[in-house]
Amino acid sequence: MMRLSGGSRSKGDKEPAKKTGSERRIHHRHDLEPQDIFVDRWDGGRRSGHKFGKIVDLSAGGVRIVTCEGDVKPDHQIRVRLALPSYAGICPFISNAGSNLEPKNEWVGWMTVNRVVKLTSEQFEVAGRLVDMDEVDRGMLGLYLSTQPIAA
Repeated sequence: MMRLSGGSRSKGDKEPAKKTGSERRIHHRHDLEPQDIFVDRWDGGRRSGHKFGKIVDLSAGGVRIVTCEGDVKPDHQIRVRLALPSYAGICPFISNAGSNLEPKNEWVGWMTVNRVVKLTSEQFEVAGRLVDMDEVDRGMLGLYLSTQPIAA
């Protein structure tokens, strides 16, 4: 029996299970830094956003980038555009705009910033969750990333 409140443990109480070496993330991160893929900041009006930063690693749940934009803070929401090349015959996203599902290489949505780390005086590492991705796109992105190297 495990106690829920404070106090000393009796001889029959079990210790909580310890997790050693287990992965705490839901989605594995994949190293995309060598591929020089950029994330665009997206305003929705124009087709061309401006480059926000370079992808360091990506998972089906979030992205970590290096950027020169120092005005980003944790809990900011940023509209971003991910454009990824097809790889091993797999497109990373699905278009469900028409009557049929069609493969596509870009996704536009919101990133919630979790962490900002200053790397140099001009570079910042920004990590965030991709919050409004639908489950079909998240699943396809996971399949696409399964062909990529896993980040450390």
